[in-house]
Amino acid sequence: MNDENSSGPLDFVREIVASDVAENTHGGLVVTRFPPEPNGRLHIGHAKSICLNFGIAEEHHGGVCHLRFDDTNPAAEEEEFVDLIQQDVRWLGFDWGDHLYFASDYFQKLYEYAVDLITSGKAYVCSLGVEEFKEYRGVPPESGTPSPHRDRPIGENLELFESMKNGKFAEGEYVLRAKIDMASSNLHMRDPTLYRIKRAVHHRTGDKWNIYPLYDFAHGQSDAIENVTHSICTLEFEAHRPLYDWLLKNLPVPSRPRQFEFARLNLTFTVLSKRRLQQLVEDGHVEGWSDPRMPTLAGMRRRGYTPEAIRSFCAEIGVTKFDSLTDINLLEHYVRRDLNRCAERRMAVLNPLKVVIENYPEDGEDWFEAIIRKTTSRRRGLFLFPGSYISNVMILWKMHHENFSVWPRDGRFG
Repeated sequence: MNDENSSGPLDFVREIVASDVAENTHGGLVVTRFPPEPNGRLHIGHAKSICLNFGIAEEHHGGVCHLRFDDTNPAAEEEEFVDLIQQDVRWLGFDWGDHLYFASDYFQKLYEYAVDLITSGKAYVCSLGVEEFKEYRGVPPESGTPSPHRDRPIGENLELFESMKNGKFAEGEYVLRAKIDMASSNLHMRDPTLYRIKRAVHHRTGDKWNIYPLYDFAHGQSDAIENVTHSICTLEFEAHRPLYDWLLKNLPVPSRPRQFEFARLNLTFTVLSKRRLQQLVEDGHVEGWSDPRMPTLAGMRRRGYTPEAIRSFCAEIGVTKFDSLTDINLLEHYVRRDLNRCAERRMAVLNPLKVVIENYPEDGEDWFEAIIRKTTSRRRGLFLFPGSYISNVMILWKMHHENFSVWPRDGRFG
């Protein structure tokens, strides 16, 4: 997709990518990815990330952007959303070619990576409950308290983790945690959870797995397996980056991607929380994810928005490191501008009035040229419509033939 508005001036992310390409950091390659969860439809906030990731890939020769579904929570995911999300991305004007992936493609490899961490003494199986977990983790600047299971022998950890995989324990009974630093000022580094038990049928793997990796564990390793060079995330993942890097450093991954963060889109008067949007759908306040009142791409499509307008809007707002609130009127401006360029116009007389010309010769004939302009103004008594080739013939006639009685008796023109 080549769109004149798909990319604007270099933002800080594009500057980083351009610098890496110039310095041959990743062998000159540019590989990005867009990783949606298949638990709902994409909204306008996702459009910013889509345009950024696919746009950067398109701007570099040989660049590719992967579409990878983060399907690590089978209890909330549906195959239907996999298909619908692909439709949304294509409608927006982008394509991933042969690079369609799923985190579930790597479940076996991720399990092996977890075993590798246990074997090297960098992960352990823990049975603290949720409240105990929070209590032991603590709150900075105070240090956390190590789990009583932190020094469990490696052999016992391996045995317990295999039993977790084989479905011998109930949900919540055990988790696998990384062994990092309980005194870290970053809570995500205080022995974070990597795997949990979840008894649910996965939309792709069925009931093969009883344990599933958390996003923090699946994300970076999936990037590495796919040889992603630039993992571009929204700003809330900035605090997760040290864990992202720690895992890549301590695992035998085939590549070392880098994570970068940018500010997500916030629109005035617009809910852009997928959890809240899901609640609107489930509670029956709207008629599904594609309800025209929803800020989803499907809803906006039904509302008459064009993909070109959304791409232009995303190019205009740019990419920054600072949270901000964008006025929804700016989005609507780009929608109006694009519709003014491409929308077909039709003029119809809904309540016609009969007009009788009383003093025109029966064999008379007059020809004149209609004035066609792409403007909304009134000129020389002629109603003009943007992009229209329809003019009000009777007004033109009156303009050229002042001696004729063409107006209806009540003074109205139909």
